[in-house]
Amino acid sequence: MTLRQLEVFLAIARAQGYRRAAETLHTSQPALSQHIRELERELGARLFDRLGRGIALTEAGRVLEERARRVFATLADVREAVGELQGLQRGSLLIGASTTPGVYVLPALIGRFRRRYPGIQLRLRIANSRVMEEAVRAHELDLAVVGGHGLAPGEECLAAGLVDELVLVVGRRHPWARSREVAPARLAEEPLLVREEGSATRQVTERTLERAGVRWRVGMELNHTEAIKQAVMAGLGVAFVSVHAVRGEVASHRLAAIRLRGVRIRRHFHAIHSEARTLSVGARAFVAMLVEQAAVSPGRARARSVMG
Repeated sequence: MTLRQLEVFLAIARAQGYRRAAETLHTSQPALSQHIRELERELGARLFDRLGRGIALTEAGRVLEERARRVFATLADVREAVGELQGLQRGSLLIGASTTPGVYVLPALIGRFRRRYPGIQLRLRIANSRVMEEAVRAHELDLAVVGGHGLAPGEECLAAGLVDELVLVVGRRHPWARSREVAPARLAEEPLLVREEGSATRQVTERTLERAGVRWRVGMELNHTEAIKQAVMAGLGVAFVSVHAVRGEVASHRLAAIRLRGVRIRRHFHAIHSEARTLSVGARAFVAMLVEQAAVSPGRARARSVMG
């Protein structure tokens, strides 16, 4: 049994198919199939069942998945421990992020981190909050930055200083575009464009509206903030979006940002990691930069700059 075989096995299990796994690993499907055949032959058990066009782990596959994840988590800890000997001169760091911080907040911070610590190889993986939380629990990431997060068992919050506000955005020709705020009852008049299930933006928005007794109707579900902004500009509805995500569109008057009267939708971006993993010196340095960022750019000031 080799580490490459385990890597291939985990990639296929995660992708639930050979094609996507081959794309992720930049290799061919026949090569992946050969690795799995060899692994199954060595273990004497089938690892995947075919279900129509997809696949699913067998009982033996589920057992191997759990232990393979532990193997790679241990290897990551070894690399981090050895990297500690080099301080911040060498090392690697894999950061996860939910969509809003990953696309609109972290790139500038990562740029500063790389300039400060050029010897550390930093990679960023972006998906919605639910996917990132699962990756943290599976020990696949050094840490993840997500919005509006409630800690699950085995997770630790490292920083929660960055503040975000979700504002209501409408198209430039929308009747509300010249208003600074609108009565909450009027939200039910317009189709609301929302993110997919598992998105922290959607969870925080729905939770706040429910607590405030505000009614709404879902007009369309889209799985990326950029798609939502384009749909709003096309007149397909209104949406709650992070102030970080619409600064350019509001400044160029392609979108208008307004508020519901008496309702504020705010959240913190949390840096989380698995308590079972050792936090590397590079990860600690990245968290320190997150804290610095929160100190110099509070969310309320950013919200005011977008709202005008």
